[in-house]
Amino acid sequence: MWYALLAFIIVESVILLVLMKLDKSRAKRKEWRISEKTLFTIAIFGGACGGVLGMYFFRHKTKHNSFAFGFPLLAAIHIYILVSTYSII
Repeated sequence: MWYALLAFIIVESVILLVLMKLDKSRAKRKEWRISEKTLFTIAIFGGACGGVLGMYFFRHKTKHNSFAFGFPLLAAIHIYILVSTYSII
């Protein structure tokens, strides 16, 4: 059970990490951007760890309080759920 949850979180995190890089490169070129709603939706459904990594690897969205506090909080919740699920088994 927890293996599936771990795999899901990893996949979602990689997706959000890639989207953060893509959004940063689009921002530099002043092109169409990925909406904050989309980024947060993916973060809520398991991608927050990738979002946190993307924020600091690419220096993207670090000045937005909603991202600076929201992504790490969601990541902590996801890690807690994962550890709790592992402990139950």
